[in-house]
Order: sequence, then structure tokens, then C-alpha cells
Amino acid sequence: MGNVHLGVNLEYVRHADKSFEWGVEKAAELGYEYVEPWVHLGRELMSEAGYFATISMWEDPIRIKRLCEKAGVKISGLSAHTPLCKPDISGNYLKQAIRFAAECGALVVNTDEGPKPSWTTEDEDFVLMRYVLAEAAAFAENRGILIGLEPHQQYSKTPEGLDRIYNLVDSPAIGINFDTGNSYLCGKDPLVWLEHVKDRLVHLHAKDISIQQSEDERGKVTGTPAGCACGEGVVDWKKVVAICRKVPRDIVFSVECGTIEQAERSIKHLRQFV
Repeated sequence: MGNVHLGVNLEYVRHADKSFEWGVEKAAELGYEYVEPWVHLGRELMSEAGYFATISMWEDPIRIKRLCEKAGVKISGLSAHTPLCKPDISGNYLKQAIRFAAECGALVVNTDEGPKPSWTTEDEDFVLMRYVLAEAAAFAENRGILIGLEPHQQYSKTPEGLDRIYNLVDSPAIGINFDTGNSYLCGKDPLVWLEHVKDRLVHLHAKDISIQQSEDERGKVTGTPAGCACGEGVVDWKKVVAICRKVPRDIVFSVECGTIEQAERSIKHLRQFV
């Protein structure tokens, strides 16, 4: 317990026009122990053609598991972000992601509350989220999967807001997928916030924020798709690792960056502390 492992979110090949298979093999080549796939429902042209790294949950999860095993990496979690405030979208999607995770060998399914409907009140949104999370938690408990709630949208942009979502459903399957970059862009101190959630932490998005992005966007946005290379921005990774050493379970740092070169520089920097 308290061990930190290094992984990478497959969005690191997003701009390289590469397939999921290519991204997995490259992650292993760079030295990552884990990968975090993006998942979607149905079929998607660019992924089918091998130009994008998301995978369909209509795929055979056992094939995905074996593909990763062959490359020498494990799956830390699934990037299954879906708007919890919209049960018509998120209900079946999240449950399918949990099923898929259980078969492909992922440990965690990561999500957030997503953009809210334009016509609902805040109180209504929390009722809707409670419904989705209660249904999903039952699926997750039966399969030994954890749900990682991430600070990313309108309600989870503060520690109090993320806590409120977390406390909607009392389930051992629900935890926190902390995002260092999103928390910083929300205007908060990521180290203080991470310390606050460390006992509930199940996964971590290792996202750094460049000085330029910080100056342009901090306090104006609630998140960003990808950051800069770890070690080239504002996040103190030595202190992040130190906090995670006190977590009651092993934690995977899933690097969220925008290019292959940033992924390579990120693992070189993080290895100093892990």
C-alpha cells in the first residue's frame, strides 16, 4: 500500500493519428507500466480506421486485455467520462464501462458530473446524479470495480462540491480520481486538495499546467483535456508523490499530456520521485 506506479492516458497519441494498439505499444516502449484507454459506445470511423485511440465497448474486452498483456502493460482504469447529470446518457454508458472494466482487467472507471442540462436546477441535478451513481455503484460493487469521481465540471470545481457528489451514495465502490491540473485551473491549491481526498483516492490524473496556460485560464475554466509535460509546469510532483505515499492503497499516476514527446519527458521527470 502507498506505492505509486506510472501510467499514461491514451490521449497522449490524440494528435498523432495513431491507433489504440499503436499507443499501447508505444507506452510500453517509453517505460510506462499502465495505460488508461478512452472508451465509447457503438462504432466510430476514425478509431475503426486506426487514426484515433479510443476503443468501442462493443469490442471484446478480453482481446483488449491480451493486447495490453502482450505489450507488457496493465490497464489502470478506463477514461469513461460521461455527464452524471444526464441519466439518459450516462446511466447505461457507465454501467457498460463497469462491465467492460471487469473483463479487460481495469481497476477503476473514471468519470465526472459533466455539463449539466440547461433547464435543470442544482437540486434537480444532484437528484439525477444520485440516481446514476446508485445504479452504477451496485454494478461496481458486484464486480470489484472502483468509480473515480474527478474534479472537472461545474459542481466538482471546489473541494466542497466534489465532496457533495462523493457523499450522494454510500458505497465502497466510489472514490476520487484526482486531477492535479484541473484542480489548479479551478483556482485551488492541488496539494491542499489532494491531502483532503487522499484517504478516498483510487486513481490520479497526472496533469501539469504550463505557465502560459496558467496565466491565460486559471480561475476561468474548470478543466482542460491535456496538460504540458510533467515537470514543465506549475505542479510540484515531488510533493504530490509524497502525499500519495500516505494513501491506503497503491495509486497509478495516469499522465495526461497532449503529445508523445511530452509523455516521454513526463516519465523521465516522474521517475525521479517514484
